[in-house]
Amino acid sequence: MPSLVTGFLVDKIGRAVMAIASAITLLVSGILAAIPTDDSMVVPITALVLLGLGWNFGLISGTAILVDATPRSTQAQGSVDVLIALSGVRRRLICNVVAHSSYAALSIAGAVLSLLFIPIVIWAGINKQSKV
Repeated sequence: MPSLVTGFLVDKIGRAVMAIASAITLLVSGILAAIPTDDSMVVPITALVLLGLGWNFGLISGTAILVDATPRSTQAQGSVDVLIALSGVRRRLICNVVAHSSYAALSIAGAVLSLLFIPIVIWAGINKQSKV
């Protein structure tokens, strides 16, 4: 269900705007996840919901950008889908970050990395989207 809404937003307000929204959502998620809580589950649950939402924004807007940038005759979408699946190997490396430091360190690192999306989107000039 979120992908239907995200797809609509990507088409209506633009790929670049949604990619930046993804970065900001992931940043907020990482910051919230790093906040220590006592017994309340509100902050961790909110952080996880924002993580999923930010991921969805990024995946849908990124897929739209990829489809717009490649000719229809190429297999780019399938190749990217395979790379996304293979990126699960990186999860093991990320688990080592948590094992040797803390969940808060992982959350802050993820939040900071999400900020890299914004200059990349601006630098790439993705605002020039094709008309749907």
